[in-house]
Amino acid sequence: MTPFDRRDFVKAGTGTALGMSLAPGALLARDRVGAADRLRLGFIGVGGRGSWLLGLALRRDDTEIKAVCDIVPEKTQRAADAVREAGRDEPRQFAAGEEDYLNLLERDDIDAVIIATPWLWHTPMAVAAMERGKAVGVEVPAATTVQECWDLVETQERTGMPFMMLENVCYRRDVMVVLQIVREGLLGEMMHLHCGYQHDLRAVKFNPGAEFGPGSNGEAVWRTDHSIHRNGDLYPTHGIGPVANWVNINRGNLFVSLTSHATKTRGLHEYIVAQGGEDHPNADVRFKLGDIVTTMIQTRNGETIMVSHDTNLPRPYSLAFRVQGTRGLWMNDNRSIYIEGVSPESHRWEPFEPYQERFDHPLWKRHASDAEGGGHGGMDFFVMHAFVEAVKRGEPTPLDVYDAAAWSVIGPLSERSVAMGNHPVSFPDFTRGQWAKRKPIFALDDEY
Repeated sequence: MTPFDRRDFVKAGTGTALGMSLAPGALLARDRVGAADRLRLGFIGVGGRGSWLLGLALRRDDTEIKAVCDIVPEKTQRAADAVREAGRDEPRQFAAGEEDYLNLLERDDIDAVIIATPWLWHTPMAVAAMERGKAVGVEVPAATTVQECWDLVETQERTGMPFMMLENVCYRRDVMVVLQIVREGLLGEMMHLHCGYQHDLRAVKFNPGAEFGPGSNGEAVWRTDHSIHRNGDLYPTHGIGPVANWVNINRGNLFVSLTSHATKTRGLHEYIVAQGGEDHPNADVRFKLGDIVTTMIQTRNGETIMVSHDTNLPRPYSLAFRVQGTRGLWMNDNRSIYIEGVSPESHRWEPFEPYQERFDHPLWKRHASDAEGGGHGGMDFFVMHAFVEAVKRGEPTPLDVYDAAAWSVIGPLSERSVAMGNHPVSFPDFTRGQWAKRKPIFALDDEY
């Protein structure tokens, strides 16, 4: 019996009723938050990403910004100024160190918090928020260890507070078109899928020049450290989120196991040398992260999924989507589709644009004008909209804690597989068997 098996066995024996709910936390959420006309928000982390999400909240007339928190006082002041300049009451600022977010969470005039901090803080902050009766919207990944994934699941089940991982790519317009196409069966039965995070982040990990850590700027302050100490798929959710929705993970299907392989590491060292010279102090840093990490996932229903993490080498941006079924396939990079018996020519791609128009998702048809300027092609608007509406109505969030755990756990499991010489590693079943009964809910309601 594996450690995951033992854990599931023990948890099943405890009879945790909330964990057996098909709509986890929905009833308690209604009692504690309740349907409301306005949502009172606190923001933890108001750097680049947090400030952007704050701006999205300020575009809505059903939100109040009650508090902002960051370890950098200048950032909380900038956020508070933005709220005041939008004609709202200035929020309370919390900037007295790493633990000051706990004081924000003690306020009784906050219904929900948005967490946009460095990754290592996501789980402890989310757990603390739920324990204090706050709904949680957390940036990606939601967790960086297997234990943190369990902590999120168990806290949400115990408290019943709404929880949503803010995976914006699930709302990308073409991704939602493909969701429609898959659900209508045009590609046949799902067989094989690709996805990944393929993004040259060298200028993000070193900013300015060859600098990272204290004294650098932006994500270079903290993100580069993960590349020093970890070797696996560090950022899986942008790719795996849409894939999980296409094949109904946790809702009739399940991730079963994965194997991961990592290349040697060269890109970050060479970038440091190019930017700062061979004598730069950071040229002596040894990075653990392979330049390209490839993970293969097996699902309960028999699909295979290839996931790529590729952030240390020069390349154009791509999430590498490919969706292949028994009747045809779609590929994002060439913006093409092929459906046997439907496409004009056998064995030849056809442009995706006509399908984009024909299968445009009702959410996009309804809110396209609202999403203009909403960030990342509009998908940021949708993820914030979904969180606010779900919490206001006391309804299940469309990307729930089980999704957050199953998608985020790919990171630590891939690290484990690489460290074990590419051996298969089993996924925990965070739903404890309820995946077989749970029904798909993502993007089935054209309201949010």
